[in-house]
Amino acid sequence: MKTIQLSYPLPQDVEFSPCSVAVGYFDGVHLGHRRVIQQAIDTAIERGWKSAVLTFDPHPREVLGRTGYTRYLTPLEEKLEQLEKMGVDIVYVMKFDIPFSSVYPEDFILECLMPLQCRHVAAGFDYTFGYRGKGTAQTLLAMSEGRYGVNIVGPVNRLGEKVSSTVIREYLHNGEVEQARHLLGRPYKVKGVVVHGDKRGRTIGFPTANVSVTLPYLLGKNGVYGVRFTVDGESFNGLMNVGIKPTFELEKKEKSLEVHLFDFDRTIYDKEVQIEFLFWVRDEQKFSGVEALIAQISKDVASAKQKFLTFK
Repeated sequence: MKTIQLSYPLPQDVEFSPCSVAVGYFDGVHLGHRRVIQQAIDTAIERGWKSAVLTFDPHPREVLGRTGYTRYLTPLEEKLEQLEKMGVDIVYVMKFDIPFSSVYPEDFILECLMPLQCRHVAAGFDYTFGYRGKGTAQTLLAMSEGRYGVNIVGPVNRLGEKVSSTVIREYLHNGEVEQARHLLGRPYKVKGVVVHGDKRGRTIGFPTANVSVTLPYLLGKNGVYGVRFTVDGESFNGLMNVGIKPTFELEKKEKSLEVHLFDFDRTIYDKEVQIEFLFWVRDEQKFSGVEALIAQISKDVASAKQKFLTFK
């Protein structure tokens, strides 16, 4: 897969290949997004064009100062990985900045889509673009004038509601990672690097890997989760605490990730790892002392191991 960084206005001296393009931000690359992207891929294969995705970075809401989008379900690196797995040929990453936010819908079509040689456009039914979001999927269709085909892809429903990034984010904020998985089509995951911590876990019988998240992932609700932890190509089950460790860190505000792996005895400092959130265990809480904490962790480990036996 080729990734091409773009900024507005597009360069005039670059030739692009005829393509079928899916257009959208696609944070999460969830089941709804996948249907749009797959439509572009299928059309490209049928017509002998390149399959492409036109996405944007950073998120328009972040640039325009709206709350809630300083962290992502799929930061750009993760999004590109998911798109490559789908078999996309080219990803165009358009820089979203204030000047680009002022481009009118018709100019976006004439000055962005057309120079990219978009012969077919796939978009979700709720896609908006251009100045103040005045352009819609119907605008793409109305302005096509035979220059490109358009497929407007309807909603995908799971768990009795429309699949959307907003709903997935709400699930994660509530610790409902199993529900989020159903809408994503895969477990929610983050990547990071194992760093040195205070090594308190090993003194209480539950050694942990402290993970520094290297990309702006949404971390969701503070609490304890059942997780799948992958390092050096091998996966292990474990428990992860997301939060501020209130029993010990009275002044700490920044979230940390600590993972206790079952039946694991390796030194993995500085290793890149992947953590999949599989199920919720309990809220993070402050304990009266170390003994109470140890007792609770013992219960958490026992219940999590039991759930892993039947987890699908």
